[in-house]
Amino acid sequence: MSVHERKERERVDRHRLIVSTARELAETDGWDAVTTRRLAERIEYSQPVLYSHFRGKNEIVGAVALEGFAELAATLRAAVPEVPRGRDTVAALARTYTDFAAGNPALYDAMFSLDNGLPFADEATPAPLREAFDLLLDVLGEHAHPDEPGLFVETFWAALHGLVTLTRAGRLPADRVHDRLTLLTDRFVPRQDP
Repeated sequence: MSVHERKERERVDRHRLIVSTARELAETDGWDAVTTRRLAERIEYSQPVLYSHFRGKNEIVGAVALEGFAELAATLRAAVPEVPRGRDTVAALARTYTDFAAGNPALYDAMFSLDNGLPFADEATPAPLREAFDLLLDVLGEHAHPDEPGLFVETFWAALHGLVTLTRAGRLPADRVHDRLTLLTDRFVPRQDP
């Protein structure tokens, strides 16, 4: 292995360490606790080393968010059968989404609530974001108006996000999450009479 290859491997490892440490700090102490000074102390590198990887906290949040979108896509994909697809699949997708958000609150904040610098619904949207949205589109698209499947999926996602956010903030009782998801699924994919 050449010196250049070794240095590049070390740089990639340092990058991963910064991201994983930021995520760990955020999950245990909240995003306000994630500062370059605290990260530098935790990973035992100087602040200039952190700045050689990220220009600031927003870029670190963005890197954590990218990991989150990749994890969300994988989690949703695992919950969705190839076939058949229908109301039960949409219900499973909704449950999986809300469970993911509840189980990873700081990660979810990085993905959807904090300034992470990532472009959404744009040509420059990173692949992990597109993959998660495309999975939703794949499952929900068959239930949408053929002219506007993206709008249908955006609205379903917005409803899920609203439920997650309001429940986490204590505005909606957490013990009724399942009932709300059933109601939401019924509105987007009505039950078929036998």
